[in-house]
Amino acid sequence: MIHIGNAPCSWGSLEFEGMQGQGVTCKQMLDELVETGYTGTELGDWGFMPAEPEALRAELAPRGVTMVGAFVPVALKEASAHAAGAAEAVKVARLLAAVASPDTPPFIVLADNNGSEAVRTTNAGRIAPGMGLSPAEWNIFAQGAECVARAVKEATGLRTAFHHHCAGYVETPDEIAELLQRTDPDVLGLVFDTGHFAYGAGDRSGSCVREGFDRFADRIWHVHFKDCEPNVADAAQGNGWDYFQAVGKGVFCELGNGCVDFPAAAAWLNARGYHGWIIVEQDVLPGMGAPRESARRNREYLKGIGI
Repeated sequence: MIHIGNAPCSWGSLEFEGMQGQGVTCKQMLDELVETGYTGTELGDWGFMPAEPEALRAELAPRGVTMVGAFVPVALKEASAHAAGAAEAVKVARLLAAVASPDTPPFIVLADNNGSEAVRTTNAGRIAPGMGLSPAEWNIFAQGAECVARAVKEATGLRTAFHHHCAGYVETPDEIAELLQRTDPDVLGLVFDTGHFAYGAGDRSGSCVREGFDRFADRIWHVHFKDCEPNVADAAQGNGWDYFQAVGKGVFCELGNGCVDFPAAAAWLNARGYHGWIIVEQDVLPGMGAPRESARRNREYLKGIGI
């Protein structure tokens, strides 16, 4: 059975400085999440939801909401950041483990420290090979990802899946493949994000997402459904917009309004016997619309394609 959740970023709680929404509390977000037909969520920025297990459980349980995962960014290119990153991930994982569903344990959603490197941020959606990591840096990056994942597993028993993400060092399909080739498949999985994959691949046809599911099938542990608006993506390329400008212009739009072939994605997951969560993500910033209504339309769209 595929379960459908939504994430705090769809209510404006983004991990980037200056891009957070205003005035939406955890209580409001969770109420609206349930009202619009979702049964799971991710944690969001540390502090958006309660950071104590009893308090967090008191928000989730009465609403029947399952905690599915938590996004943890680490500057994995820097060896000096690995120990602190692992400690942060373990801190978050302990909270998740304390409120975990025994049927579908949550993941640590590990990512690069996206948006912190100027070249990658400026050129998100149009990354050229010369903008990537050197072989030595790849070794450090992969070792760091495994370090975090092993620390989380040893401390809490939870698994870690890496989130490829625009404006970070693992954005393009070949960069995803490089990281996975350098890491232990028993230790680190992949969060496959349809919108980031489409934007990062620079492909507006939608076929790249189907190819991505096939290419990385054996490592996909968790799925984000996000759409990519091709006209905004093209405008970002033509005007030289950086990642934050593109997000602010709506490059990640409501499901079904962009280039991602969600019926094909749903069919692929069903054919593979996927029994985990799909988390809907739509980065809704102030002035971009009403999060609750977008969440409702996104859920109705998914019902319309049979999930």
